[in-house]
Amino acid sequence: MVRVVVLSMKTLIDPTKALSKGLAEIRAQFKTPTGFSPEVLAAAENAAKRIPNSHVDRTAIPFVTLDPAASTDLDQAFYIETSGQDFLLHYAIADVAWFVADGDALDKEAWQRGSTLYMPDGKISLYPEILSQGAASLLPDVVRPAVIFTVRVAPDGSVRLDGAERAIVKSRAKLAYENVRPQDLPRRFDEFAQRIFAAEDRRGASRVDPPEQEVEADGKGRYVLAFRPKLASENQNSAMSLAANLAIADAMAAHQTGLFRVMDVADDAEVKALRNAARALGLDWPTATGLKDFQRRLDPADPKQASLMLAIRRAGPGASYMPYKEGKKPWHAAVAATYAHATAPLRRLADRYVVRATLAIANGEPVPDVVTRAFGSLPKVMARADGRANQISSAVIELAEALVLRGREGEEFAAIATDFTSRGMRIQLCDLPVVALLKQDNSASKLMPGDSLNAKLVSADPEARTVAFEQAG
Repeated sequence: MVRVVVLSMKTLIDPTKALSKGLAEIRAQFKTPTGFSPEVLAAAENAAKRIPNSHVDRTAIPFVTLDPAASTDLDQAFYIETSGQDFLLHYAIADVAWFVADGDALDKEAWQRGSTLYMPDGKISLYPEILSQGAASLLPDVVRPAVIFTVRVAPDGSVRLDGAERAIVKSRAKLAYENVRPQDLPRRFDEFAQRIFAAEDRRGASRVDPPEQEVEADGKGRYVLAFRPKLASENQNSAMSLAANLAIADAMAAHQTGLFRVMDVADDAEVKALRNAARALGLDWPTATGLKDFQRRLDPADPKQASLMLAIRRAGPGASYMPYKEGKKPWHAAVAATYAHATAPLRRLADRYVVRATLAIANGEPVPDVVTRAFGSLPKVMARADGRANQISSAVIELAEALVLRGREGEEFAAIATDFTSRGMRIQLCDLPVVALLKQDNSASKLMPGDSLNAKLVSADPEARTVAFEQAG
């Protein structure tokens, strides 16, 4: 099996619809939901009619949203103002809990799904569209219920949750990454983001934001993978979610409750494999420079560096969820801080409960028992959802890699052996963002990590989603 270095289906775009047939087969293989049951749809229609009556009126705040142009499931709206030398982020998050009652049909279905599934040709939503893209979405020019988190950001980029309240809001505009202008955003928006990212650097955070990859026709009957670096507006937008999630995590930890996103650091074997991958891509990684410092210097606009960024994201141990445990500090190595997910409740089940807990904490109320119990069950549910998403992602990647390499059978590719796996030696192609398992034979068994070789493409079958390499003689 070969793996094109793609982080997830949210980073693979198929504008030419080259993958359509294969994607339909993947949906059938993994029995992805094709819709919602009549019971769930009826519950969603009734929920959509709920009129907020426990919310203060904050429609005077000039909130806006910032998302991909095509998005209609809008979890977040924002407004930023100054308070002395501090910034105040007013972050309105869709009040999904207002529409979804504990134990109702919507709730039960969400616990089965766990999260929205993404594929290059669309998504499979956590909640029916009448809510996720309608009544609960923070669409422009309509009144919507939300939970507003007020996050104070100091000049050094440190964050603190100043308050949380249920409110009705009215977004002034649906801004798009692709064409947003500085004058469309709150004043000093870029400075706000710079504070958050500067604080990351001081903490020693090692988050990697790889670019998207697109499957493109080359005009010669073949397909190629091209990189699209993230826009400045995307990176700036991520600063708001990061600030809110850090502040919320700190508030929950201080009250000895909550659900946290945690991740360990890459181990020595993974780092060694990444060094070999960097060598294969022709990147200079000084021996004295650790992974954390090296990856922060990578430029996503450079295809080879972008390839390594994707490999780094894939190589780590992966993130998971952990409820609060006395005596054990929740830690996310990539963020270098205590971290939580709270800002995407339309797309992640866990966020709905974190929002509810934080709302209670901020207002001096006890966290509801149903929320505390959910914190104990959610890690398993979210792990199942993540696992399913990863299986589908792997299948889509296998489809994409076979399509891109089809027609190149017999060609030889310069490669570097990166590391051993239980199924054989893994290699990194030097001129393509492809990591592959080498077909087992006597010559392959003599390879050691770091060795150079020529890898011959034996087969590339998009229908079977398989690719095979062997060491060239």
